Amino acid sequence: MDDNLSFLDAGFLETEDSDPHASLTIGALAIMEGPVPGQDEFRDTVAARFAKLPHARDRVHTVPLDFSPPSWSPDPHFDLGHHLRRVAVPEPGEEESLFGFVARVMAHRLDRDRPLWECWVVEGLTDDRWAILTKIHHCMADGITGTKLFEAMCDEVVAETSTTAEPDTDAEPVPTVGTRLESVESLVRSTIEFLSPVRQLRLVSAALAIPRRLTAAGIGVATGLTHLLSEILTSSTDTSLIGPIGRQRRYCAARVRMHDVREICATYQVTVNDVALAAITTGLRQLLLKRGERPESHTVRTLVPVSVRSATEERAIHNQVSLMLPFLPVDIEDPVEQLVAVHQRLTTHKASKEAEGGKAFTAVAQYGPFMPMAWAVRLATRFPQHSVVAVATNVPGPKATRHVMGRTILEILPYVPIALRLRIGIAILSYSDHLAFGLTGDYDTTPDLTDLSDSIERGVLTLLASSRAADAASE
Repeated sequence: MDDNLSFLDAGFLETEDSDPHASLTIGALAIMEGPVPGQDEFRDTVAARFAKLPHARDRVHTVPLDFSPPSWSPDPHFDLGHHLRRVAVPEPGEEESLFGFVARVMAHRLDRDRPLWECWVVEGLTDDRWAILTKIHHCMADGITGTKLFEAMCDEVVAETSTTAEPDTDAEPVPTVGTRLESVESLVRSTIEFLSPVRQLRLVSAALAIPRRLTAAGIGVATGLTHLLSEILTSSTDTSLIGPIGRQRRYCAARVRMHDVREICATYQVTVNDVALAAITTGLRQLLLKRGERPESHTVRTLVPVSVRSATEERAIHNQVSLMLPFLPVDIEDPVEQLVAVHQRLTTHKASKEAEGGKAFTAVAQYGPFMPMAWAVRLATRFPQHSVVAVATNVPGPKATRHVMGRTILEILPYVPIALRLRIGIAILSYSDHLAFGLTGDYDTTPDLTDLSDSIERGVLTLLASSRAADAASE
């Protein structure tokens, strides 16, 4: 296995380093029923499964001045106690307290000196429930991989985990002096390697190969990349949805039934993602109107991550995502017309091969010299962006009910981070007959985040009523 981070994986680290107000971690909150397991029981089962997953025992090793890509190296002092946490929300254990806890945990950056994940047991929820919050740095996984990592904790897939040795839980903390010596030695080694004739020849060869690789990707892909870059450089209409953010976060969730969503899909011949984005469009439109702003056609450009995993990359653990940048039709009032517009716009963006263009760019960047690429990313992220207003990512979750230690998972709520002036992030996750929207907001500038979640739920119900009326009229 290659121990170096890919260019895209490393990009999440570079972005986090460039934005002091960002914590680029993804997460999932599983609401459980049944008795809360004891700490020893939880540690011996679920935690052991998670600790055996790729890079769960590795820490990120970076090189000063970005002479070479970051890499994964085993944590010689790995201690499971640093990653397993336990907390109880205040009585009476209502959802508001739980979501506040999620916001605080996810806003806090992970310790780069340790493996980049945490797992929390949350006790004290109403109706004798409890929760598991998993937190993983985005450089370790994208949404698809993150879902697979979460499923690895479930009883149903225990046989699929690897069989590495049990974690050493009695290790001492990492000595500060040793860490400094490692950094110095790493810098010396990387400098020697970077200045070596062989290394320089490889860099020249890689640079000369870039035009050939782009050409091989195809004219359509090159056109898609050009289209994507032009959109990134085009500003959206001024709105309070974009601007400087602080360190604190808000979190809440919207829930709808997957059965209802599929009923809408069948009536209007659209996808689940179309319906989800249409509901988000309704929510953002209502949010703008309540803030006294006029929703226009170019007000809300949304970053929509797209999985670009091929059949041969299903088991790959690193990020395999590209993106599309559609404008959501918040200027349209009628929900059905919104849905049709969303479907048409996504179809157009797919046809323009934006996602393929983004994938080609990251693939080509993988072959180039890392240092100038890393510096370019840091420089770009220091300029305030005015193009993307929100992020909305849709990840398919387990279709069947899952269990952890014999306890049933009632629902799974996703978390997506925000950064670079994006004040709202929305993660969409399906599980069984549930479709959940996990909403992340900047604490100071989105006090009305729950209004958005309520509007999303109403948006789906409105589309459902319209679809049933349309079906009845056609009979």
